[in-house]
Amino acid sequence: MKAIINLFKNRLALSKLPRGVWALGFVSLWMDVSSEMIHALLPIYLVTTMGATMMTVGIIEGIAEATAAITKLFSGAISDWLGKRKPLAVLGYGLAALTKPVFPLAPTIGWLIGARFIDRVGKGIRGAPRDALIADLTSPEQRGAGFGLRQSLDTVGAFLGPLVAIGLMWLTSDNIPMVFWFSMLPAVIAVYLLVTRVSEPEHPAPASKVKSPLSLGELRLLGRGFWMVVIVACIYTLGRFSEAFLILKAHSEGVSVGMIPLVLVVLNISFAAAAYPAGALSDRRSRIEILAIGAALLVVADLILALLPGQLGLLVGLVLWGVHMGFTQGAFAALVADCAPVERRGTAFGMLHLVTGVAILIASVMAGLFWDIAGPQSTFLVGAAIALVSLMTMWPLSRVLARQPIT
Repeated sequence: MKAIINLFKNRLALSKLPRGVWALGFVSLWMDVSSEMIHALLPIYLVTTMGATMMTVGIIEGIAEATAAITKLFSGAISDWLGKRKPLAVLGYGLAALTKPVFPLAPTIGWLIGARFIDRVGKGIRGAPRDALIADLTSPEQRGAGFGLRQSLDTVGAFLGPLVAIGLMWLTSDNIPMVFWFSMLPAVIAVYLLVTRVSEPEHPAPASKVKSPLSLGELRLLGRGFWMVVIVACIYTLGRFSEAFLILKAHSEGVSVGMIPLVLVVLNISFAAAAYPAGALSDRRSRIEILAIGAALLVVADLILALLPGQLGLLVGLVLWGVHMGFTQGAFAALVADCAPVERRGTAFGMLHLVTGVAILIASVMAGLFWDIAGPQSTFLVGAAIALVSLMTMWPLSRVLARQPIT
């Protein structure tokens, strides 16, 4: 009976979410389908067709992700300075859509590097303003559900994209450029939905205009609660290294190369399934409780991946890893929206993305180092230990937030 009541409450929360939040969720879904169609095949295309080395592939991906993390900070700050979110979101998604024809037409690796770079710039530009826009569109009582819905739909796109790419490869007899051409269609749909179905809400004029969002004085105005959330997010992210190590773990457990993409499919399905229910639950209960459950799930997932050998342990660990992401990603975003002043939300989300982006880079370097020195078991045990430390930071975070009003 309790499960039925909770299901009814979740559906009711879904029906009450603003149309713009739904639209942003489907914008994320379609753009992720487009991007993942390319990303699933780009490394192979670079190596087999364009003659790139594995080091070149690594450099391209590293630069791309670092660029996205840094750009998010500045785009969030600019959206606060402008007092508008949607124009930057449209610019970011539009840039990503414009890069799609470059991938099949690129005559050299340099063109592909440029397209990948601009695509990630677009991702960086849209990230923080989009999150701030979701916060602007939702009330505090439905904020967790709003972020959870967007994350769920985004993740659906993340596992649909590779599946669509696999199907198109079969239909086109492994014609990678043709798949790249098809990726344009979902990208165009995403931009169309954003332009026509999302309206920016009106807000009362702030007491003072945000003139220099990244100045020390303005950053202090984000508040103690916000900075405490960022610290906890940073510690937690140090224990959540790149999913590439889950792929390496699968390979070490004997999963064939042809079946490796299923690792990300399993991960993203469990992520998508958990994100909205966890977000909706955070609106009815403490967001800190939801974060604590997510951190505890990460500890358990790491321990299973470290100590339970074989593909059964791998499967259970992957599912728990995906569920833990569903419990944490939306909750952190909702907490930032709760803490940050309305006129500084863009800067707040940009700062969160930057700090966690740097943290996951450090975590991945550490994970690789431990893997090389002592094997995969040590990587996951260290991850579990750091996740346990992040779990212990939830209590002081809850005390700080209890003294801060929700914006």
